[in-house]
Amino acid sequence: LTILVLSVVLFIPFVAHSYRRWGRFSVVRGLAWTSALAYFWAIWTYTLLPLPDPEGIACAPRNTTFGAFLDDLRAAVAGASGRRELLLDPAVLEVGLNVLLFVPLGFFLRFLGGRGVVAAVLVGFALSGFVEVTQLTGVWGLYPCAYRVFDVDDLVLNTAGALIGSILAFVVPRRHRGRAHRALADVPTPVTRPRRLLGMVCDLLGFTLVSLAATVGVRAVLLYVLDEREAALDGPWPDLAGIVVPLVAWLWVTFATGRTVGDLAVRVRYTGGRLPV
Repeated sequence: LTILVLSVVLFIPFVAHSYRRWGRFSVVRGLAWTSALAYFWAIWTYTLLPLPDPEGIACAPRNTTFGAFLDDLRAAVAGASGRRELLLDPAVLEVGLNVLLFVPLGFFLRFLGGRGVVAAVLVGFALSGFVEVTQLTGVWGLYPCAYRVFDVDDLVLNTAGALIGSILAFVVPRRHRGRAHRALADVPTPVTRPRRLLGMVCDLLGFTLVSLAATVGVRAVLLYVLDEREAALDGPWPDLAGIVVPLVAWLWVTFATGRTVGDLAVRVRYTGGRLPV
């Protein structure tokens, strides 16, 4: 649900950025950015959640010896009676999952950002370091001690995962990666029906979001600042604000620029002559 809300809120900025950077809107890149948003949100929740009760936490151990996972892997190989048992060994699963966790990071860095293996290694190491230090410090001092295991080997495994993800991104055709075929901002592109429809969708979505924000804002002021519970829940002011505020905003943008918010997002402008049908 959180990812859905963030995707809706960021849709118009993403469309505007796409037309200014690429000269077009790509559904594939939109889905990729949504996946990246979900991925980074997952990393955030993996680092912090669930937050335990400070009174009931048990301090977790820590591993500060590089290469300890190699000993665990050797012990797993020596003790396994078959391939299936080896793959299901906790030590093997832990190593594999720590690598897989950062594979999407390297992939997104190349696919969406056009960055290579060096950036993948540096960003992977930095992000992994942030995660581990957050765990080691008990969420930067929020808790009296670490309630999750700090493992220095995770820095190596996570960074390796980011490197692998960057290499795997080579399977994506170059024309879809990074900054390839970046459109020049000043080069006109055809105003197609899908482009005009996308502009109208941006207008409708933006109007709805501003209306919702105005309604919630007025209700919050009435309820928490003015202590007017009845007016906040049953009064006409929140609903009136939800209509007037976005209407005034859209009219002001339209009269000031000659274009609606959706037109600005998809870079449509009227230069005179007959409108396209």
